[in-house]
Amino acid sequence: MRHRHAWRAAACALLCMTAPGVASATENGIPTTVNGFYDFGAGMSPPATPFGTLSFRTSYNTASVQKDQYGTKLDNDFSLRVHTVSAAYLRMTQTRLFGASYGFGVVQPFFRMSAAFDVPTPGGPLRLKGETFRIADTLLLPLILQWDASPRLHFNAQFQVLAPTGDYDRKRLVNPGLNHWAFSPIFNFTYLTEGGFEVSSSFEVDISTRNRATRYRNGIEYRHEFALGQHAGPWTLGVGGYYSRQFSDDDAPGLQGGNRSRVMALGPAVSFYQPGLPPVWFHIYKEFGARNRAEGYTAALRLAASF
Repeated sequence: MRHRHAWRAAACALLCMTAPGVASATENGIPTTVNGFYDFGAGMSPPATPFGTLSFRTSYNTASVQKDQYGTKLDNDFSLRVHTVSAAYLRMTQTRLFGASYGFGVVQPFFRMSAAFDVPTPGGPLRLKGETFRIADTLLLPLILQWDASPRLHFNAQFQVLAPTGDYDRKRLVNPGLNHWAFSPIFNFTYLTEGGFEVSSSFEVDISTRNRATRYRNGIEYRHEFALGQHAGPWTLGVGGYYSRQFSDDDAPGLQGGNRSRVMALGPAVSFYQPGLPPVWFHIYKEFGARNRAEGYTAALRLAASF
């Protein structure tokens, strides 16, 4: 189940890069889709059931550091706190396409966020603050293809569409909506050894359209998410993380420099799955190696139920 906006709300952590003289990757430093959604079972989709699968995800994100293009911490007293909640509906069907099971889905996120940072002025630092609790952009999944090559190898391909349905005002400090479309091909896999060791990965590319209100267009973004862990009964214990960076420059009137971002994250991850009970996933990640963006922590809890 894919709540790609659950962390994207927290990605507004990066919005504060609008301060004069501060480079920010993507518009206002906000990545198009969320980092750190997938961990264990990335290559496994829910089963085909009569009424589909509902999934809920909540996360808490915090950051107090911003980095420039060289990875140097900015002296702007940056602060971010984000609590996100998202709901998703996914329906896998009996229809076969290219030898795979076909499915589709939709995700709707909400978030509460508070952010603050200093902007340098001739009269000294100016403290800017913002807070909001609103609906964010809707994520559509018109195509999910699930292949189960064997009991040990599972993989799927997805195509997701970010629709600009969230609340947006170009004059506001905090915006839950991005005010542009985005299209993302995704490939996920999960491999299990005989001894129950799991390797899961997710690969995604985000291609954005231009924000008509600001004439800003994000460069192409790439992310690789992963999890390594050992199965022990219904539990899987291990580590997870992600690597995210931009492949191409942003484009906007008057913009100088590529503004490309990158960041890595790592931390403990755990999942629980037992037939008859809702599956649960949980992880805590610490970011590092940031360039042109914020750097912090995120904790996320996800559960699902099929009907």
